[in-house]
Amino acid sequence: MLAHASSYEAVRAGFRWRIPERYNIGVDVVDRHAGGDALALIEVAEDGRVRRWRFVDVLRAAGRLGNVLDHHGVAPGDRVGILLAQSPEAAIAHVAAYRGGLIAIPLFTLFGDDALAFRLADSGARVLITEAASLPKIARIRDRLPDLALVLVVGLGADGDGSLDFDRALDRARDQRPARDTAADDPALIIYTSGTTGDPKGALHAHRVLLGHLPGVEFPHEFFPQPGDLFWTPADWAWIGGLLDVLLPSWHHGVPVLAHRMAKFDPERAFALIAQHGVRNLFLPPTACKLMRQVAPAPAVAVRTVGSGGETVGAELLEWGRRTFGTTINEFYGQTECNLVVANCAAVMAARPGAMGRAVPGHDVAVVDRAGREVRDGELGLVAVKRPDPVMFLGYWQNPEATRQKFAGDWLLTGDQARRDADGYFWFVGRDDDVITSGGYRIGPGEIEDCLIKHPAVAMAAVVGVPDPLRTEIVKAFIVLNPGQSPDDALVGELQNFVKTRLAAHEYPRRIEFVDTLPLTATGKIIRRELRARG
Repeated sequence: MLAHASSYEAVRAGFRWRIPERYNIGVDVVDRHAGGDALALIEVAEDGRVRRWRFVDVLRAAGRLGNVLDHHGVAPGDRVGILLAQSPEAAIAHVAAYRGGLIAIPLFTLFGDDALAFRLADSGARVLITEAASLPKIARIRDRLPDLALVLVVGLGADGDGSLDFDRALDRARDQRPARDTAADDPALIIYTSGTTGDPKGALHAHRVLLGHLPGVEFPHEFFPQPGDLFWTPADWAWIGGLLDVLLPSWHHGVPVLAHRMAKFDPERAFALIAQHGVRNLFLPPTACKLMRQVAPAPAVAVRTVGSGGETVGAELLEWGRRTFGTTINEFYGQTECNLVVANCAAVMAARPGAMGRAVPGHDVAVVDRAGREVRDGELGLVAVKRPDPVMFLGYWQNPEATRQKFAGDWLLTGDQARRDADGYFWFVGRDDDVITSGGYRIGPGEIEDCLIKHPAVAMAAVVGVPDPLRTEIVKAFIVLNPGQSPDDALVGELQNFVKTRLAAHEYPRRIEFVDTLPLTATGKIIRRELRARG
């Protein structure tokens, strides 16, 4: 835990990592707090009904789920897909997986068939825990998942069709289940990247990743936790920003979390949730802030801390945040492989609009060239993090070559271009890997292009991000059609829906331009910078 100090330099100088040899995320976030009636979760249903979960309730449910998995022969190291929105069941599934020495795979409920099939097949998931609404998708891809042996379904109502009802299965199981003794370096979860130049890659993280996240949460949230803190984010727990920036760090500290499923972000509902439940800590992607800014007049909802990441927070948004929340929005930065390594903390350093912040205490962050040599302050280079670092991934799942290419010596290369000034602030310049940042999501063009060319009308496709005042960027596709196809509005809608249903709603191209040819290098690679210049 970060020690409170009067300056950034003092906080950084006083920080020391304390990573035990034996460590288990599930035991840390639940077992330690289950001795009394401490509140863990406030569940707000879509109809407004509220249910409160104590840590002891979560522990008992995770114990039951662990015994169900044991009964079906699920063994340590097996992969468990968790295809659930913000909900108690999602949290219980994660805790049970970690306590059992399994490897959790968080999955977004809006993923389409192909996106889900790839991740489940690539990871060799043996178990899937999902909800009844997702069963049609699972049925369509089940024959592509030879390793999947058990499906547990929330809200199924009765066992059948090779699936088990989640609640019925847990009701039949004992609630006592000792946790497996794990090392801090044992694998705990796989979070898939955006797939910037092809298929997504599975970033394999160890149990220690939670401990590695803590300073990156405590710093931008003004020495979190403080008495009375209560955390909420609209970010889904399938993403690293919801799971490891909010849920698990809060529970490590025994701080309750608000859980509410939003099929689509509703800024007025967000304000109401914050006010009604006394939320004190927020992680809001910049797009959520921009949508909330449109609510007029903005309700008075003073909170203690607001963190934001995924896109740059500018001066206008910072000022709006101060007026609306009574605090400074502290921007932070990281990526799936090595998250929360740069941040702002207005309590000990001045917020500079547009700056990602300074290196979070405990992390060695620099700007380097492609060979891993540090560049001088003010020069353009790649943001890099030095290993060893407890928040850093173990490697890409079954992809040692991609893991090797991620490093230059001991520096993990993020692929993001930036400059560092003389005071140690990092200033984001651009992405080196063509990733698109839209509405807080990091979207890779490769997976979308691969999806588009599966459509019978499409001969070639290239995807880029183009500027957008609300989402920072939107996805734009340049399409070369097969002979005989008509480039009309009907086809635009058809292609957009084709991506929506197969990948995810946030990944579909909001703009489509039909072209005769695509700009290519001599080796046949798409020159995306030329397409971005067209806008």
